Amino acid sequence: MAENSLLSRLEGLKLKFEEIGQQMTDPEVIADMKRFVALNKEYKELQPVVEAGGRYRTAVANLQEAKDLYATEKDEEMREMARQEIAELEPRIGALEEEIKLLLIPKDPQDEKNAILEIRGGTGGDEAAIFAGDLFRMYTKYIERKGWKYEVNSMSEGAAGGFKEVVLKVTGDSVYGTLKYESGVHRVQRVPQTETQGRVHTSAASVAVLPEAEEFDIDLNMNDIRKDTFCASGPGGQSVNTTYSAIRLTHIPTGIVVQCQDQKSQLKNFDKALEELRTRIFNLEYAKYLEEIASKRKTMVSTGDRSAKIRTYNYPQGRITDHRINYTIYNLSAFMDGDIQDCIDHLIVAENAERLRASEE
Repeated sequence: MAENSLLSRLEGLKLKFEEIGQQMTDPEVIADMKRFVALNKEYKELQPVVEAGGRYRTAVANLQEAKDLYATEKDEEMREMARQEIAELEPRIGALEEEIKLLLIPKDPQDEKNAILEIRGGTGGDEAAIFAGDLFRMYTKYIERKGWKYEVNSMSEGAAGGFKEVVLKVTGDSVYGTLKYESGVHRVQRVPQTETQGRVHTSAASVAVLPEAEEFDIDLNMNDIRKDTFCASGPGGQSVNTTYSAIRLTHIPTGIVVQCQDQKSQLKNFDKALEELRTRIFNLEYAKYLEEIASKRKTMVSTGDRSAKIRTYNYPQGRITDHRINYTIYNLSAFMDGDIQDCIDHLIVAENAERLRASEE
């Protein structure tokens, strides 16, 4: 990217950033919540580019000054100082250009959102449910490390432990943009607790990460929703309370069903179920967006394809392998304790490389 065209593009974005900042102080805009939310989102997205642009502009100006000094100065000591500054600034400018190129590529607009994380035991019976429970523990430990929050929307426990299915809402900074790489089939190879012969079995659990739909993302017609109430139940089907506090919502046009029984209050369960329903309806359209993006790239780290086998957890060897980027490490116990950031970082780097390649084609 030519230096002049980059500087002019950055100047245009800086003016747009300042203009949006002004608009956000307008009482009419503040009164229009939908418009204010959209402007605030755009403002936050532009901020890193504008800040990097400021550093780049300063570095380019300093480099020009150092070159002029080196060309005109007679004093050898001053020329040496200018030469050293040139040697420091040139690689820094190159790195800033790469950073800005990446920032200028359109991001997935959902990355900043909270997420709905669902984990389901797959093939493997009781062992799959136990593994789903292990993944639940791994993610909740990771969520705690990140300083995020989570709450369980619904769960169905396995007969031998773990979960047939568990759905949780995760809130924090850029939750979806970080956790989206976890969507797919996770495979485990180990000797099950139920195995008497000591043979290694393979079973699986599926993980789906959905960006949480905000109130302004989708208009729900309450006439399209059927509401059912039932008693929340615990392990073994025992009633954990005698009031009809659990909520099941069915969206009649799409057939999507969600339920929430985590809260004792029917009203709270209804609110949480409605949030999840909005998210699942929103994700029908979002899935089309992901398919469109994936079709434009030869490969993609986060396709949203939930049937793809993305990772293997091999207990006998203490090995984790992420098949999308040929990432292998031998610290399974730490990984299952929530130390998964390094793997996610490698996935982010791989996807950023793909995005840069796609933008330059």
